Amino acid sequence: MIRMKKIFVAGAVLGLLVLSGVAFAQKDKEEEPTSWLNFVVVKDDNGKPVRNAAVIMHPVTAQGKQQHGGMELKTDAQGKADFDGIPYGKLRVQVLAQGFQTWGDDFDIDKPKVELTIKLKRPQGQYSVYDDHSKDPKQPAKQDAPPPDQKDQKPN
Repeated sequence: MIRMKKIFVAGAVLGLLVLSGVAFAQKDKEEEPTSWLNFVVVKDDNGKPVRNAAVIMHPVTAQGKQQHGGMELKTDAQGKADFDGIPYGKLRVQVLAQGFQTWGDDFDIDKPKVELTIKLKRPQGQYSVYDDHSKDPKQPAKQDAPPPDQKDQKPN
């Protein structure tokens, strides 16, 4: 019985030492420098703010891979969103808004305050081989097509 008690006490002491060593080895999150990010999302063509755009942030590893977790903010009526407490390091930012192209880029956060202005573009038309591109000044006109003024005339 006494031997069993000694083993239990020794195990408990050993467990406490291991846990205290792990706790001591961990970085203290309070001591890591953090940044305050300010986003302004505007339309590329006229500079007007984009309201209710989703600003998504993900931490990125040194190898450039996106880590799990992240955060999403929404812009206000002036196209602004901000967050305080982003740790220094690589950050992937994506912006999504209905009626606009998705925007994204990676940033190295290394200052206490970072301001980013993001200009969203409207979707562009897709190129199709089925469209008539003869009016395109960069493309030569098709040789086998009749001239535009003779196309609608009936033969004599």
